[in-house]
Amino acid sequence: MSGLLEDMAAVAQPESATQNRVITLFRDELGYRYLGDWTNRDNNSNIEEELLTYFLTNSGYTSVQISRALDRLRTEAGNPNRSLYDNNKAVYSLLRYGIQVQAAAGENTETIKPINWDDPAQNDFAIAEEVTLRGNCNRRPDLVLYVNGIAVAVIELKNSRVSIGDGIRQNISNQQPEFNAWFFSTVQLIFAGNDSEGLQYGTIKTEEKYFLTWKENETDNSRYKLDKYLLKMCDKARLIELMHDFVLFDGGMKKLPRVHQYFGIKAAQAHVRRAEGGIIWHTQGSGKSIVMVLLAKWILEYKPDARVVIVTDRDELDKQIEGVFIAAGHPMTRAGSGRDLMSQLGQATPRLLCSLVHKFGKKGVEDFEQFIKELEAQPCRTVGELFVFVDECHRTQSGKLHRTMKALMPNAVFIGFTGTPLLKQDKQTSLEVFGGYIHTYKFSEAVEDKVVLDLIYEARDIDQHLGSEETVDEWFEASTTTLNDWQKAALREKWGTMQNVLSSKSRMARVVADIIFDFKRRRRFNDGRGTAILVASSIYEACKSFELCQKTVFKGKCAVVTSLL
Repeated sequence: MSGLLEDMAAVAQPESATQNRVITLFRDELGYRYLGDWTNRDNNSNIEEELLTYFLTNSGYTSVQISRALDRLRTEAGNPNRSLYDNNKAVYSLLRYGIQVQAAAGENTETIKPINWDDPAQNDFAIAEEVTLRGNCNRRPDLVLYVNGIAVAVIELKNSRVSIGDGIRQNISNQQPEFNAWFFSTVQLIFAGNDSEGLQYGTIKTEEKYFLTWKENETDNSRYKLDKYLLKMCDKARLIELMHDFVLFDGGMKKLPRVHQYFGIKAAQAHVRRAEGGIIWHTQGSGKSIVMVLLAKWILEYKPDARVVIVTDRDELDKQIEGVFIAAGHPMTRAGSGRDLMSQLGQATPRLLCSLVHKFGKKGVEDFEQFIKELEAQPCRTVGELFVFVDECHRTQSGKLHRTMKALMPNAVFIGFTGTPLLKQDKQTSLEVFGGYIHTYKFSEAVEDKVVLDLIYEARDIDQHLGSEETVDEWFEASTTTLNDWQKAALREKWGTMQNVLSSKSRMARVVADIIFDFKRRRRFNDGRGTAILVASSIYEACKSFELCQKTVFKGKCAVVTSLL
């Protein structure tokens, strides 16, 4: 009863009570300085120059260096000829890698670092409330987080009777050019929350449907989820880490990690530090490519001698992963052949490569064990500390081709990525090859988090003895139990030849006919938006089914996808 009363009390609280409590949390528990209520303050900015100047002065920079750095930062943040995305990307680069300035002609260029990434505690963390943004249309974000005077996060709060969605939409509208897009050129994280729903986060230009929820210490229900997750995400060290290692500019879209991606990468980083391989099992559709990009980026930065090779087992996967890395600003080199790959690995550059696993093979090998022994005796000469990412590691790579890779690169650290549970016959081999699990994110977790849609399965049995009209009629009635008499009559008239189809064709043809019938029977299929996957027992059967589909209404609307196992 007391918990219910507390929930009712939370719902009854005005937004101001929530905001005051959150400010107290930042000040007393997270150690942020409170800058005050800036409702009536003039010239509120995303770059508070007095605060940034104070930090840079204490960091040992001269007034001339600081002046030039501020001018460069202001110029990049407020470029009127670029989009918000491009301005934000330019500012992030300055924050992340430093601002190159030259105090005077002929002097050496110095790097001015607006944020101390190495020691988070040395930065000035502050929070201001009701920050009025003046322009064509004034707006006033509830809370703004500043690091050394640079606005890095905006928080929009609502009372419990108002959906978090309202706060998200308010943040999105604030980024429009006619409002205050200029302010968000320095912002890295955007939050919306209330006491009943908790907290959601995104970044600039994140659409409402892509705002994310954080999950950590789920058994702890001792306080509001809003407070709990603000404490987690806005902890000084965590906030600096998120901005430094987990921001991705991906071909026009800025991205932050989902919580499983964050913890998967953190676990992988620990393995990398120990030069230890393993398997990352993140279910299909949960964003393995982003994990690869962020992990590879981290390895190449923190290990100067490191090189990363991405290995896939299909050409389309190879091209897809290459495209993801290029869109994220990390061009990679694709090996054109096995000889080319070995040549590339024997040089210090490039540091980022991708290859098909089949390029590690050799044709005409009669005694495979002897072949492996010879490779182990004379492994490939590789330069640098090698990390090999193996995509879909439950497939071909766990067999002979993977043993070949291991023999060629005995000192490499192998990290396997899979979205598929390891089958019993493959599990032991995969674990022996890669090591244990680094991190797992299973299908049921992804469904619960609404990362993927649930798989709804309906068992359908195609009777192989539909030889009489009476049996077909029985099948028709059983298949149309959800339809009314008028709908049944219309469907029977349209598909009056079904008896002939089912009584005269092979079972494979009956399966195709049943799929067509089901498409017409179900509304979501009948409106042209439905899709189906027919899993065949062999490539031959898949091709035969494809041929049958080409003779139906599915002509031009289906394709064959194969994988060599």
